[in-house]
Amino acid sequence: MLTVPTQDKLRALKLTGMLKAWQEQNQSQEYGSLTFDERLGLLIDRELTEQENRRLDNRLRQARLRQQACVENIDFKQPRNLDKSMVKNLSQCLWVKEHLNLLVTGPCGAGKSFIACALAHKACLEGYTVLYLRAPRMFNDLELGRGDGRYPRLMKSFARVNLLVIDDWGLAALTETQRQDLLEILEDRHNLQSTIVTSQLPVKHWHEVIGNPTLADAILDRLVHNAYTIELKGESMRKKAAAHGVA
Repeated sequence: MLTVPTQDKLRALKLTGMLKAWQEQNQSQEYGSLTFDERLGLLIDRELTEQENRRLDNRLRQARLRQQACVENIDFKQPRNLDKSMVKNLSQCLWVKEHLNLLVTGPCGAGKSFIACALAHKACLEGYTVLYLRAPRMFNDLELGRGDGRYPRLMKSFARVNLLVIDDWGLAALTETQRQDLLEILEDRHNLQSTIVTSQLPVKHWHEVIGNPTLADAILDRLVHNAYTIELKGESMRKKAAAHGVA
């Protein structure tokens, strides 16, 4: 039996899942009663599982999510105006498939980033590509990108990802350059990809933060009118956790 050459060929083909399963079959007598087709089917299933796990690992790594959050760990017990049925609906990711947006607003510590990261994590599980960005750093990277030649590549990466998360939006008024950058990002994504935006400011005040009325209308038209909205209320989750001695 040409075991070693076969293993080398499977490695050369990068069929590592099939290789592991084949080695396990050869080391166990449990598979002796199976037909060739049955054993081959098990090898193929293992390879498909390994490949999907690798793709998921890559999506999660490239997403660079701020928090290790998942939908199952979202706290619905605290009174903060969070609709469980709405979150359950969003976790099915049909809104990502339909290229809709999600706006999450609320006071500091209300759990906006956690909810955004949890839904982004679910999108990764469903096979969508995700990128997490804090708004201040996003604008800073774009500014630096103009000087070092990365600007076109950054804009392209923002446009092509299935779900873009812009966290901590509205902490400061936008400059003219930032307004133009945001409009271009949203224009590239409008009706083609989905975007999550989190902010301490209610949506009704976003026009003021953007500044220029004409650009504000254009930006909000591409962001708000086809979006789900979660408006969190109540005390800081972090303060409550600290009061109960929870990290």
